[in-house]
Amino acid sequence: MRQPRAHPGGDPPGPEAMARGDPTVTPGPPEDEGALIAASQSGDPGAQDALVRRYQDRVYGFAMRMCRNVEDAKDILQETFLGMVRALPDFRGESRFTTWLYRIAANACLKKRRRGVFDPEPEQVISLDALMPRPDAEGRKPEIPDWSEDAERALLRGELAREMEAAIDALPREYRIVLLLRDVEGFSAEETAEMLRLSVPAIKSRLHRARVILRQRLGQYLTGESGRQ
Repeated sequence: MRQPRAHPGGDPPGPEAMARGDPTVTPGPPEDEGALIAASQSGDPGAQDALVRRYQDRVYGFAMRMCRNVEDAKDILQETFLGMVRALPDFRGESRFTTWLYRIAANACLKKRRRGVFDPEPEQVISLDALMPRPDAEGRKPEIPDWSEDAERALLRGELAREMEAAIDALPREYRIVLLLRDVEGFSAEETAEMLRLSVPAIKSRLHRARVILRQRLGQYLTGESGRQ
């Protein structure tokens, strides 16, 4: 199966093309989402194709950030939209359509058994205390370094973006998916909790831990960069 194009000008697949493994369908003009959903629920394949075209790039990008594997991302893309077509008759509009669709995509991501090089063991538990600066001999905790100027220089070289990607890849999967849904895809804590079938406090806790881990790892990188200047 060829890789779907994950940029705004890509040629996204319709449901029938997804089933065949063919990701190329010519996109049509923008249409009202509510009308598309209603038509799709009535079995209109053109409306179903239009919904796929509208969200294919976002879902593929999310899948790639979750698994960092092209074949897995294409599988998740196919599973998401085939699942969408199967489940559309049961969609009642009690949540946003994007929330409902990303629940399907998130489940597909979490079911993937293939683990990447940077994917920690799923049972790994990371303590926040282990990530915080250690007290010195007099019991004083060192301040978290201010590396904003170093960050600006690293961004100009594109290095920080690569380090950020590597740090996100290294997060345990249950933290990574929350971080991506909240901070990259822009869903609320309530929407993310609905997608992952977790409580809002659990989402907030995992997001906080993910951010602390990222800050600690990027801080190590940036202070190391400063020492090499």
